[in-house]
Amino acid sequence: MKISEFIEKHFWIFLLAGIIIGLWQPLRSETPPVILKLLLGMMLFLVFMKIDALEVFEKLKDIKLMILIVLIYMIIVPLMFYILTLIFDKQLALGLLLLTAMPAGVSSPALVDLLRGNIPLAMSIAVVTQIVAPFTVPFLFWIIGSKSLDINILMVFRDIVILIFIPMILAQSAKRLFPRAISRGHHLFTSVNVLVLFSFVYIAISSQRDIIIANPVSLIWKTVVLYLVFSLLHGIGYLMGLKQNKKNKIAYAVTSAYMNNGMAIVLAAAYFSPDILILMVLSELPWNTLPAPFRRIVRNLN
Repeated sequence: MKISEFIEKHFWIFLLAGIIIGLWQPLRSETPPVILKLLLGMMLFLVFMKIDALEVFEKLKDIKLMILIVLIYMIIVPLMFYILTLIFDKQLALGLLLLTAMPAGVSSPALVDLLRGNIPLAMSIAVVTQIVAPFTVPFLFWIIGSKSLDINILMVFRDIVILIFIPMILAQSAKRLFPRAISRGHHLFTSVNVLVLFSFVYIAISSQRDIIIANPVSLIWKTVVLYLVFSLLHGIGYLMGLKQNKKNKIAYAVTSAYMNNGMAIVLAAAYFSPDILILMVLSELPWNTLPAPFRRIVRNLN
């Protein structure tokens, strides 16, 4: 078996290794936030090398579908988790509202690629949810009577350009300028993406290592809750494509479950209590460990 095939087939080993090494041997110096953004941009560049950008824009033309996704992913699901957990713990409810209100992660198309899903559909969902997030997140906290979040819309749109549109343009340009080289290396893009994702996980976990291990006993039940939430998000997303093909179902499930928790960590640090910040950091655990079992499950589903 070629090294690239091994990496692609056993990608979960590298994601899990990123978590373990990040906790065991964290970086000794603080990593500039721009590094994580560059890694995300690199992942999307490699994803775009495998698809045609026109396919993404074609999906965006389905206005009804995009509106439905925004309503379910960005409004209904976050409020549902908030109401269900408010009975037990208000801080937990606020944390889950913040986490589930986040847009689809910009790296979710890379996961869809690994899971053999519909990449253009995943990319279009990521684009739309990133665009509406500056409006829907403050709206949700206004609905529940909490203080509105002062999100800098221009900064968010700037990140969208950097993380999504620039990799898209660079990838399409590379395919036009170097078609033969791209064709020869096409089979390596997914395995390289796994290694980039490993680097991203390692740096993200490493930067929050002290918070994670400060009080492990009290964090166990929160981690269990997060795994339950992520599992339910997979199911909700998969049901979105109930009457569609398997690739679409995978795209819906991944974009539903793998939100931009990096943005959630930033917002939690700026506007919420330390308890909620820790919950956002813990979300890295199910985010990075559930893709492998999910892939095994979808193999047996239609």
